[in-house]
Amino acid sequence: MNELIKISSNENGEQVVSARELHKGIGVKTRFSLWWEQNSRMLIENEDFTSVVSTTEVQNNGGVQLRELQDYALTIDTAKHLAMQSQTEKGREYRTYFIQVEKAWNSPDMVMKRALQIADKRVIALQNENNQLHLETSVQKQQIAELRPKASYYDLVLQNKSLLSVSKIAKDFGKSAVWLNRFLHDLGVQYKQGDIWLLYAKYQDKGYTQTHTHVIDSEKSRVSTKWTQKGRLFIYDLLKNNGILPLIEREGAA
Repeated sequence: MNELIKISSNENGEQVVSARELHKGIGVKTRFSLWWEQNSRMLIENEDFTSVVSTTEVQNNGGVQLRELQDYALTIDTAKHLAMQSQTEKGREYRTYFIQVEKAWNSPDMVMKRALQIADKRVIALQNENNQLHLETSVQKQQIAELRPKASYYDLVLQNKSLLSVSKIAKDFGKSAVWLNRFLHDLGVQYKQGDIWLLYAKYQDKGYTQTHTHVIDSEKSRVSTKWTQKGRLFIYDLLKNNGILPLIEREGAA
């Protein structure tokens, strides 16, 4: 079957064609805007058609410029109706073509193909939902563990101090946050879940970090993990054992 007009799919999975292309193809003499006004009075927007904007190239001072044009995405049923209304030879040819397109679209093979495509999209959506739930569960586990650190006078004193970002701690050693996060990961202290670094279970109840969820708007939130002063001393010991001292200690040694 030779293609008379470009057929695409809208967001609902329906086949649609351009009203402008149909107007040109069926060969009516009336200009497009008047033809549409006369033939669309009985049509229902968002059911028989949707308004869209197309572009066309026009010559402008020796160059080419894109100009926006009002267009309409027609369902195949609507396009078939308008083609017949034109009462032209081309109109009848287009109507026959649209009937063939509908038959092919509703064939068992095509119905099965669309069903599989829908199923694939659903599987991807469920995978994304599962990944998000897994991330939220991991964050919640760390938050719960952080709420029950081993209590001592030393811990209580440290918890009264301000929280620190990994960037601030890394700066004390003349390093970047990226470097320090990777260092802690290589030592088996933390792992990355999405965009967030989380402590492995053996460190989650030590009082090293505090994780908070910040609401951005009704649909978005951001999770951030800050280090306590106790966590800062923990990182200090790890770095010191690997021969890396804070800048202030290096300067003192010099």
